[in-house]
Amino acid sequence: MATEVTTKQRIERLIDAKKQLEAQIAKNGQILAANDNVGMNGALVDPEGFPRNDIDIYQVRQARQTIICLQNDHKELMNQIQSLLNQYHSEIANTDPELVNRASALDLDGDRTTGGSAQQEINTRVIVVVNLVSPHSPAEEAGIRVGDKILRFGSINGNNFKDDLSQIGEIVRNMQNQNVYLKVKRGEQMLDLTLVPKTWTGRGLLGCNIVLPPEQMEY
Repeated sequence: MATEVTTKQRIERLIDAKKQLEAQIAKNGQILAANDNVGMNGALVDPEGFPRNDIDIYQVRQARQTIICLQNDHKELMNQIQSLLNQYHSEIANTDPELVNRASALDLDGDRTTGGSAQQEINTRVIVVVNLVSPHSPAEEAGIRVGDKILRFGSINGNNFKDDLSQIGEIVRNMQNQNVYLKVKRGEQMLDLTLVPKTWTGRGLLGCNIVLPPEQMEY
C-alpha cells in the first residue's frame, strides 16, 4: 500500500512539473508572437542582410534558446512519466480513476509496452465508433470524422473499457479544456489525434456522437 501512495505522489509531482514547463514555454512563445510572430525559424535579417529593426533580435534569440532548453526538459519529463505510468497503470486504474484521467492529458500511449499476441489484440480493440460530427465543433477541430473507430480515448483502451459510454463521459467532464489523446482507426490508417473537450456554440463538450461497435451492442 505504501508503494501505491508513493507512486501517486510521484505522478502528481511530475504532472505539476509538466504544467509549469508548458507555462514557461508558452510565456516565451508569447515573446516570439509579440515580435512580428517570428516564431522559431523566422528570419532575423532583412532582404538586404541587415538585422531587422522591427523586432528585438536579442529578445527573440533568448526566447528561442529558452524554448529549446525547456522542450528538451519537457521531453525528458514525459519519458519519466510514461515509464512510471506504464509500470503501474493497472494498479492506478483500479484504485484511482481520477489520477488516470489527469494522466490521459499526457502523450502516453500504453500501446508502446511490449506483450504477447493477446495484449496486441486488446490494444487494437475498437471501443467506440463515431457516427456524427457537428460542423465547427471541438471534434471537427481535432480531425475526427464520421466512421472513425476509436481504439483509445485518453486513459481508456480495450484493456479497461467496460462497454459503458459513461466511462468516456467521465473523462470528457474531467478533462475540459485539456488535451485528450486518441488513437483512431480510419480505414487501414492508424491515427493519433488530440481532442480538447470545451464549450462551443453547439451542444455538449465534443460536438460528436459515439456508439458501441455493432459486435458489442445488445439488440
